[in-house]
Amino acid sequence: MLEAKNVVKTFDGTRALDGTTMTVPKGAVYGLVGPNGAGKSTIIRHLTGIYRPDSGELLLEGQPIYENPSAKQKMVSIPDDWYHFSQASIAEMAKFYAGMYPTFSWERYGKMKQVFPLNDKQMIRRMSKGMQKQAAFWITMCCMPEYLILDEPVDGLDPVMRRQVWSLLLGDVAERGTTVLVSSHNLRELEDVCDHVGIMNKGKVLLERTLSDLQDNTVKLQVAYQSAEEPALPAELNILHKSHVGRVYTYIMRGSSQEIQSRMAITQPILMEAIPLTLEEIFIYELGGADYAVRDIVL
Repeated sequence: MLEAKNVVKTFDGTRALDGTTMTVPKGAVYGLVGPNGAGKSTIIRHLTGIYRPDSGELLLEGQPIYENPSAKQKMVSIPDDWYHFSQASIAEMAKFYAGMYPTFSWERYGKMKQVFPLNDKQMIRRMSKGMQKQAAFWITMCCMPEYLILDEPVDGLDPVMRRQVWSLLLGDVAERGTTVLVSSHNLRELEDVCDHVGIMNKGKVLLERTLSDLQDNTVKLQVAYQSAEEPALPAELNILHKSHVGRVYTYIMRGSSQEIQSRMAITQPILMEAIPLTLEEIFIYELGGADYAVRDIVL
């Protein structure tokens, strides 16, 4: 289990992390989402032991992470801007990683040559961004980590290679129980791979739940009424957002679908349908509903 407890970090008088608390269960694929500047990369740098917090705790299986080599040997990270030595090839960087991770598998390194169509003798700095990201995954996955921490992991990869990488990652989760923490703005992709989600904003984790719980607790309801005028709605409904086209109204509500539809029945709709929300929709409305939605600007 990977934990952050009430972590505070200030840069030049600005709180990048403001009491961040989150828990990544062992064996989970945890998606960390949030707007730009929410603090996602900052908390990742704390969880990987790069930054020392001003206050709070960062723990891996109950042990502090900062300046703890035994904890760090269990995890590998691929940041958005992966670091490599300027003159190094893939093979040379693999030797460097093998010196830090006793679990590094040269057998797997050889097998990965069939997956990533790269020349491992070529200098990494002469490769494209997408090829460098492939090299990062090639080397990292050979470390056989217990915890894999990824920041915008498939940015720059083509669709086929994105699918290949996710297949490898999920294979390790299923076969080896690898724990994956992934931060990404591609919410559609995260929805396919994550079982836990944390939504972060302004240095805090606003909520974290399983993806199924999130989807069960927020409902999109489409309702058509006989009259063009909207009837009075039950007062106890927690409506996050409302829009309508003609007689068809769309509501985003917090609560269980069955309970909401039961209460809405008193409005005597001629049509009522609950539609599953996407992770992107949940993200938008959890961060403030209509106030965070896309606005039309007249130029």
